[in-house]
Amino acid sequence: MQLESVFGLKGRTALVTGSSRGIGAAIAQGLAGAGARVILHGVKPGAAEAVQRQIAASGGAVHELAGDLSEPGAGRDLVERAEAIAPIDILVINASAQINALLSELTSEDLAFQLAVNLGSTVEMLQAVLPRMAARKWGRVVSIGSVNQVRPKGIVTAYAATKAAQHNLIQSRARDYARDNVLLNTLAPGLIDTDRNAHRRDEDPKGWENYVRTLNWMGRAGQAEELVGAAIFLSSQACSFMTGESILLTGGY
Repeated sequence: MQLESVFGLKGRTALVTGSSRGIGAAIAQGLAGAGARVILHGVKPGAAEAVQRQIAASGGAVHELAGDLSEPGAGRDLVERAEAIAPIDILVINASAQINALLSELTSEDLAFQLAVNLGSTVEMLQAVLPRMAARKWGRVVSIGSVNQVRPKGIVTAYAATKAAQHNLIQSRARDYARDNVLLNTLAPGLIDTDRNAHRRDEDPKGWENYVRTLNWMGRAGQAEELVGAAIFLSSQACSFMTGESILLTGGY
């Protein structure tokens, strides 16, 4: 069996939310490298332009859509617009909102925002895309979760709860769509060195170094590119007997 037939994505179309930077951008570039047509997404028009140029320069087929996933109906609308470009075979749910706050300090506004982006838009996208995938008898959904979904920290109480609920949605839909060859799984990273953490790293380099040294067995933060292999696996024929599961990439925890 050739690797291309197992891991290759030629002829597939992937929508990657939150792919203007960080983890989403790395995964989008990886899927394009595996042969997929990629539909990028950012909050504002042009947000993913740099990623779009990089993929196009490498010969990949790429498009860009914009939409604020905190707005009601935005998740469903994004899928509808993506389907107008090409049928979605792979949905990577990467866009998320994380507001650090202890439960005692959490405002209702911050809670509502995280619920809207992390859960509301996920529900809408799944409602829109899963019946289409089922009708075509092939589909992959990769939800980008977090180690906090199973090992929550107090400072991210609300975020961790939404990620746990997001994986619950994935498991629930995985059960119902398994016989249609529509497979849904979660990729849950530990600390990844992206611009979400840049202020902490740049403002206190020594403190950051000490923090990551003791955070996991490898003693370092992960890089966005280190999630790409697992994302390709979950998006491909290689995971044909896996659904409703969660892969944790944490550096040992």
